[in-house]
Amino acid sequence: MPVLETLGGALFGAVLQLLFDKLDSHQLLHYFRGTKLDVKLLKKLKRKLMDINAVIDDAERKQFTNSLVREWLHEVRDALYDAEDLLEQIDYEFSKTQLKPEFQSSASKVRGFESEMLEILDDLESLLDQKLVQDFQISSGVGSGLANNVDDDKEIILNWLTSDNENHNQLSIFSIVGMGGMGKTTLAQHVYNDLMIEAKFAIKAWVCVSDEFDVFKLTRAILEAIHKSIDDSRNLEMVQGRLKESLTGRKFLLVLDDVWNEDRDQWKSLQTPLKYGAKGCKILETTRSNKVASTLESNNIHQLKQLQEDHSWQVFAKHAVQDDNSKLNCELKEIGMKIAGKCQGLPLALETIGALLQSKSSVAEWEGILISNIWDLPIENSKIIPALLLSYYHLPSHLKRCFSYCALFPKDYEFNKERLILSWMAENFLQCSQQNKSPKEVGEQYFNDLLSRSFFQQLITQDYNFQQSITKDRIYFVMHDLLNDLAKYVSGEMCYRLGVDKPGSVPTTTRHFSMVKNCVGCDEYRSLCDAKRLRTFFYMNIDCGMSIQDLISNFKFLRLLSLCSCPNIKEVSDSIADLIHLRSLDLSFTDIERLPDSICSLYNLQVLKLNRCNLLKELPSTLHELTKLCCLELEGTTLTKAPMLLGKLKNLQVWMGEFEVGESSSELSIQQLGQLDLHGQLWITNLENIVDPCDALAADLKNKRHLVGLCLAWDLKVNNEDSIKEREVLENLQPSRHLEQFSIFGYCGTQFPGWLSEKNFLNMMSLTLNNCKYCQWLPSLGLLTSLKYLNIDDLNQIVRIDVDFYGNSPPAFASLEMLIFNDMKEWEEWQCITGAFPSLKDLSVADCPKLKGNLPEHLPQLMSLSIIGCEQVVASTPREVEIEGVKMETSSFNILGLLISDTSLESLYINSCQGMNIPLNHYDFLEELDIIQCCHSLTNFPLDLFPKLSVLCVNECHNLQMITQGHPHGHLRSLTIKKCSEFESFPNEGLFAPQLQIFNIEELEKLKSMPKCMCALLPSLTYLRINNCPGVELSERCLPSNLKEMSLLNCSKLVASLKGAWGTNPSLEYLCIEEKDVECFPGEGLLPVSLTQLYIQHCPNLKKLDYKGLCHLSSLQTMFIQFCPVLQCLPEEGLPESISSLRIDGCPLLHQRCKKEEGEDWEKIAHIKDLWVD
Repeated sequence: MPVLETLGGALFGAVLQLLFDKLDSHQLLHYFRGTKLDVKLLKKLKRKLMDINAVIDDAERKQFTNSLVREWLHEVRDALYDAEDLLEQIDYEFSKTQLKPEFQSSASKVRGFESEMLEILDDLESLLDQKLVQDFQISSGVGSGLANNVDDDKEIILNWLTSDNENHNQLSIFSIVGMGGMGKTTLAQHVYNDLMIEAKFAIKAWVCVSDEFDVFKLTRAILEAIHKSIDDSRNLEMVQGRLKESLTGRKFLLVLDDVWNEDRDQWKSLQTPLKYGAKGCKILETTRSNKVASTLESNNIHQLKQLQEDHSWQVFAKHAVQDDNSKLNCELKEIGMKIAGKCQGLPLALETIGALLQSKSSVAEWEGILISNIWDLPIENSKIIPALLLSYYHLPSHLKRCFSYCALFPKDYEFNKERLILSWMAENFLQCSQQNKSPKEVGEQYFNDLLSRSFFQQLITQDYNFQQSITKDRIYFVMHDLLNDLAKYVSGEMCYRLGVDKPGSVPTTTRHFSMVKNCVGCDEYRSLCDAKRLRTFFYMNIDCGMSIQDLISNFKFLRLLSLCSCPNIKEVSDSIADLIHLRSLDLSFTDIERLPDSICSLYNLQVLKLNRCNLLKELPSTLHELTKLCCLELEGTTLTKAPMLLGKLKNLQVWMGEFEVGESSSELSIQQLGQLDLHGQLWITNLENIVDPCDALAADLKNKRHLVGLCLAWDLKVNNEDSIKEREVLENLQPSRHLEQFSIFGYCGTQFPGWLSEKNFLNMMSLTLNNCKYCQWLPSLGLLTSLKYLNIDDLNQIVRIDVDFYGNSPPAFASLEMLIFNDMKEWEEWQCITGAFPSLKDLSVADCPKLKGNLPEHLPQLMSLSIIGCEQVVASTPREVEIEGVKMETSSFNILGLLISDTSLESLYINSCQGMNIPLNHYDFLEELDIIQCCHSLTNFPLDLFPKLSVLCVNECHNLQMITQGHPHGHLRSLTIKKCSEFESFPNEGLFAPQLQIFNIEELEKLKSMPKCMCALLPSLTYLRINNCPGVELSERCLPSNLKEMSLLNCSKLVASLKGAWGTNPSLEYLCIEEKDVECFPGEGLLPVSLTQLYIQHCPNLKKLDYKGLCHLSSLQTMFIQFCPVLQCLPEEGLPESISSLRIDGCPLLHQRCKKEEGEDWEKIAHIKDLWVD
């Protein structure tokens, strides 16, 4: 029986439909009759539900203006959920009788069902008898991007980002300010992804800030955004040090999205490591508050204004009719203009209302939107925008339920489409009875409907595989903050987020619970056990505070239990069988060792996730009894035994990870794979244990069309001499043509199978052949037209690579971007053909000692060339190339002249090429040059020949004496000179490099003086490191005024010349001193007052710290004293009071005096907040 619903249908319409379907089912009727339950109860319940259904739509309309109606709806919701729970319990009992004919429900359980049914009927009757129900109208039975002025706003911000005329001594900050829904984030995303700024910044990072401004977490988030990896810093000092190291001397763009913080001290703390970036660093932030922009001391504040009438109409029409004005008659356009006007120029409101009307074409439907009383709701003190609430109200009931469930997620939560669909499936939100589709297909349809209506936003980032140099799009989804607020508003007490929602106690009516923060000891968590009807327990990477036993005993109605990465979950008790409603169980990343057999009585279980359970080795043998199981995830979990009858579950999809072929019949056999619908990545190991090659054919890998990645591996430690058998095994393991990544490790056959050369692997992007020691030739891999990454490693029998390698369908290797040959001990000849490798960007040939002849020519896209340990190569370097990075190590040939002729070389790295020299030509294309242990005939490095050089490193060029310069150098940012024993001078008039930020010199025994006029000629210098240059002194006792960080190691003359070198407005914040000869430090006036961090370390003769040299350091916050074995005591007067962090390490005499409570110097340091004495 279809539910009658007006417009989009009430939130509970989907629940009602589910109940009607269950009440009409033969199973329920059969159970009632079989257990002598009164069938009239079912008819009574159906009538009550029909009465509720008749008024539910009008009640939902009125709830927004009448709090009593809203409360009535909440009580109806709870009664409907109780009815659903009861009918599911009865359905579970019926399922047990079908699976186990000997089973019968106990008399007490049957009586309990009858009692619960009567109680639900009483509740519904009481709700329908309330006076306010008489006023409800009965349903009539009628069935049911960037929006702002992007070009102007974007141009303003891009002009700021690309301009160089601001005060570079400070961070430049731009604030985009506007109310919620104005498109601040979207505008920032368009700017951030614009190609114009790619070349302007060495580093880009995007961080969502939101309500909580935690300096430690934000600093770590910035660091993780830069490196695209998890950071394990344990405290603020550690993470700020790492971030400073990453940013020093580099130009960055940082986007801080959705900032609310108005505390200037917190902002100053966050800024500390950001100041070490190069000149021209920018911060772009979005906020709703001008006060926040003021707190951040923004140089520019750009106020996003609400859209004008004509622009509002354009945005509305784009989403309502997709710019097809032919769909609009005059009447619809007039109504549409009025609707657009009601959106008050808010882009998000215009988008969602427009998307709502996209599926409505009649004048009556558009007028219904226009005259809705939801527009008139008071919103002065509310986060709920009427236009968004109206868009929600017009959703079909099944989408309302799915959307409101998303109130479980905190703001800015990045959710995965597939995982959310599985959650909806577990909650029974996906209506499949009327459709010939699987639940996942229905869920995909629901998700796409919400996405098309702008309730979700799709974001794409690029994940870079450093090993394979392949970039792949990562797609994820978020909800706008205002839509997150809306989800929370419409879900009411159904969803509770611990650590986000208002403190107090968890409402007893809560059905869906998520732990966002670790608040295990708080009142809310203690009150959770009162929410007995909980359906969802969703844990987010913190200690959940309960054992599984506690969860089972407290929450009998759970549908979804997610304990992924919960550290205190180590076992699963037999009582898991009590969770008869459970549909999804996630125990991934836990320390469980076994699953109890009782788990196989969870007949409703659909999803079981056991990824990376390292201690789990086998599954219950009767797992096939879970007839509804459709998703089993085992990625990173290595089983030694698996249930034999899993193949009976025809709808089961398996994510396996590693499959270890066993030696005995009691262990895993390759044939078991043939029964399974495999997905994701599969790594099959110990293939040497296959006795009969026909067993490999039974694995049926050729038809595993959902496998994305496959690795086939033999254990070379096992003596395996039967190459014919291994060849037959590999031949029979032919994968599906849909495969994208393929690897073969340790194969002992003498040739590869013919299918590896077939053109039908159209999707294969990555191929690795490793340790196939007996293969004598390579297949025609050039036929793999989609291949981007090819790694051939340790194939010791390959002597020649000829034209067969390329295939007969030019161009060979049409898409290949990275090619690696490594450790090919017998390889002598590489026959190259014209036109091959047209897309190759990275070529690496390493440890191929017998290789002779030429490298490929005409590689138009080549960016990086690495040749290591190939002593016999005679290189004809690729001509007509644009190369960004060239790396050569331990090779004796002179390739450089060929490399740099007819190229646009940007980066050159030469290491340990003893006979190599640089021809002194004009290199107006080179931007980075590293010369290490070579070019020994070079005595003078003329900077003028390298006008675009930004990074120069010269290391162990033993005859280099000087750097010369006739003109200012406008691009040099980093200069390093190390271990050049003859080096003695910089240009006569000083080193004129106005952009130089990093200056590092080390072990230059003959150098006597730093460059002249550093203060004037090196105005951008922020980082200076001088190591083991005992004769060096400052020239003219002057240091650049912007210098922020300096390290001086064993430079006694230079340290002595620091006094008076700081000028009137010093900026130095970090100073590290290592000095062999000093006995007393620092002298009076030696250190600048601006210092915030002071490191004194590895001073073997230091006996005394001079208070006169420390007392004026009023800004000093951090001080480290390390490995000063004869330092006797701290100054009698103590240390500067401003110090908040002190570490004393490797100073045995000082250690005794600084012992807590009893040491003679303890009182001098007891007040310091962060103290470490070791």
